[in-house]
Amino acid sequence: MMRSLLTAATGMEAQQVNIDTIANNLANVNTTAFKRSRANFHDLLYQTLRAPGQSATTGTVVPSGIQIGAGTKLASVDKLFKEGGIKVTDRNLDVMIEGNGFFRIQKDDGSIGYTRDGHFDKDSNGRLVTADGFPLVPEIIVPQGATDFHIGIDGVVNVKVDGETQEIGQLQLASFINPSGLQSVGRNLYIPSRASGDPVVGVPNQNGIGRVAQNQLENSNVDIVEEMVNMITGQRAYEINSKMIQTGDQLLQTTNNIR
Repeated sequence: MMRSLLTAATGMEAQQVNIDTIANNLANVNTTAFKRSRANFHDLLYQTLRAPGQSATTGTVVPSGIQIGAGTKLASVDKLFKEGGIKVTDRNLDVMIEGNGFFRIQKDDGSIGYTRDGHFDKDSNGRLVTADGFPLVPEIIVPQGATDFHIGIDGVVNVKVDGETQEIGQLQLASFINPSGLQSVGRNLYIPSRASGDPVVGVPNQNGIGRVAQNQLENSNVDIVEEMVNMITGQRAYEINSKMIQTGDQLLQTTNNIR
């Protein structure tokens, strides 16, 4: 079988993954604090018919060799943690992280997840929880009848109870040496991996970990125009690889028709 058929097939598979990645980005264009993904590819092994620098005759070296590539393969799908835009909500339970950092969330299995989605609510016990009911770590409990809920840029949470200001907790953030190595598990949550490194926990607005801003949320960092351009490019690349398979098939048909 002609090598071009298999090579073009790898190109079609690669562009399918590329389009799938773009589709997920566009589907989450309105997801709070969503981070877009980017598919990266590398070329496959080469069949070397003549190595570069091989001797041609005594005292002479060929300036270039003969190497035939075998196509392309998916290398990675990276999460790009560029900060998204600001959405002012005027809701005092909405908190945005300015800079690096993640909120720590206790999942239903007791383990810790990490998120940049600061859309919080209160449960029946007054705890600050995510939209799925997962509480913040450490817990912050709003007393019954509390008013003037306020979060400073350093994460200190104050309320007024019976007309007196009372500190009820301190938000903490976690940072990672390689955020792109975090594993996405859905629900706007990430968990650490060996690639991300261990979390470094600290107080907002200290040691470059980022600060928090109340009454705001972080938008998705998906750029619709950029994704549309990438989609068109991927579509055309898929088409040209399929055309290459058709061309290879026509060449084989011509060979079969030789009498």
